[in-house]
Amino acid sequence: MGKIVIIGGGTAGTMIANKLYKTLPVHEWEITIVDPDEKHYYQPGFLFIPFNKKLKDKFVKPKKDYIPKGVNFIVDKVSKLEPARKAVLLKSGQELTYDYLIVATGTKPSVDDTPGLNGPLWQKEAFEFYTYEGAVALAEKLETWKGGRMVMAIVDMPIKCPVAPLEFVFLADAFFTQKGIRDKVEISYVTPLPGAFTKPVATAKLSELLSSKNINIIQDFYIEHVDNEGKKLVSYDEKEVPFDLLVTVPLNKGAEFIQNSGIGDDLNYIPVNKETLQMQQYPEIFVLGDAAAIPTSKAGAVAHFAADVLLENLLDMIEGKEPTAKFDGHANCFIETGFGKAALIDFNYDQEPLAGTFPLPVIGPMSLLKETRLNHWGKLAFEWIYWNILIKGRYLPISNKMSMVGKKISK
Repeated sequence: MGKIVIIGGGTAGTMIANKLYKTLPVHEWEITIVDPDEKHYYQPGFLFIPFNKKLKDKFVKPKKDYIPKGVNFIVDKVSKLEPARKAVLLKSGQELTYDYLIVATGTKPSVDDTPGLNGPLWQKEAFEFYTYEGAVALAEKLETWKGGRMVMAIVDMPIKCPVAPLEFVFLADAFFTQKGIRDKVEISYVTPLPGAFTKPVATAKLSELLSSKNINIIQDFYIEHVDNEGKKLVSYDEKEVPFDLLVTVPLNKGAEFIQNSGIGDDLNYIPVNKETLQMQQYPEIFVLGDAAAIPTSKAGAVAHFAADVLLENLLDMIEGKEPTAKFDGHANCFIETGFGKAALIDFNYDQEPLAGTFPLPVIGPMSLLKETRLNHWGKLAFEWIYWNILIKGRYLPISNKMSMVGKKISK
C-alpha cells in the first residue's frame, strides 16, 4: 500500500487531504495527517476579534470534523525530516515513512526575534492579532482603551495575509469612530515596504484610502528594537516612532523542524519549484501554502489555488509521468475597509493587482481595487464557503489560473 504523509492540519493540509481521499483508491493508499493541535482555526476571523470579543468562539472548531474519517490523524509534533530515507520523526518517538510527503505547516509570528518586543509591555501595551490568543488579548485591551497614539507596525516581510495589517487600521478607524473617540486616536501604519503594498497600482489606491481615513503611513521603516521604557519603535537607521498602543505583525517564520532538517531558508520556508511546488532535490516532497518559499502571498486563497495544481502533479507522479500542471501564483483576497465596505485584489506571479470587475467583465459582480458593500458581503460569505466547501476539498467555480478578464490594464 502506498503512503502519503501530510504535515500540517490547517487550511492547506486539510484541503489537500480531502482532495486526495476523494481521488485515490482507499485500498491502495494510506493517507496520514500530523498536527500538534486538535483545534482548527478560521484565521481570517482573527482580524475581527479585536473589535468584537463575542466572536472569539465562532472561529474555532475540532480538526477531526473536517479530516476524512479514512485519513489517519496523529496529534503530535514533527521533530525532523530525513528525506533521504523518506522518514518523518515525531516528538513522541514514532517514525513515519512515506512514498510522497506534503508539507503544509504554514507560518507563525515569532515575537522573540525582535529585541524588546516580548518585553514588559507585551500583552499590556503591545499586541498582535495573528494568533487566536493574541486577537483575544487585544480585544480585551480595546474594550477599555481611551485613546492616544496607536501604531500598527510590520516587522518584516513576508507575512501571512499581507493585507491584514491594512485591514486592521481601516477597521480600527471605523471602530473608534463608532465609539465616538476617533478624534482622540492617532493611527499610524508602519511598514518596511516603500508604500502601502508591494505593487504600484494597488499601493497608489491603498495609500489614497489611508490618507482619506486620516491614517499616517510611515514607510521604509525596519524595526531594530522596541524601547519599552520610552514606548517607541526604533529602526536600524535610528528613526523613532512613539506609541501608546502598539499592534504588531511580528517576524513570520516557518516550522522549527524545517530548520532542524536542513531543508529551509533562513526563515524556515522551503524552496520549491514555484510552478510544480516540488523540492528540486526531493521531487516526492511537495510544499503547499504558507510553508513554501514562493514569490506570492501567504494566504488561504493561494493554498486553495495551488492545491489543485499539486493534486494534478502528484497524480502524474503516481502514474509514472512527469508533472505538467503549473501554478501561476494566483492570489485573490478581500480587503476590509471599514463601515461595511471592502475592496478586492486578484493577481499572480507576473501580474499586479489591477482595477476592474471580478470574475466577469462589466457585471462583476465584485469590484477590484474599489470599496463596495458587495465586496464586504463577499468577505463575510467566505467564512461559510471556507467551512463547507474550501477545506472539504469541494469544487469552487473559480479557476486556479488568474484571468485578465474584467481587468483594466494601465496605459
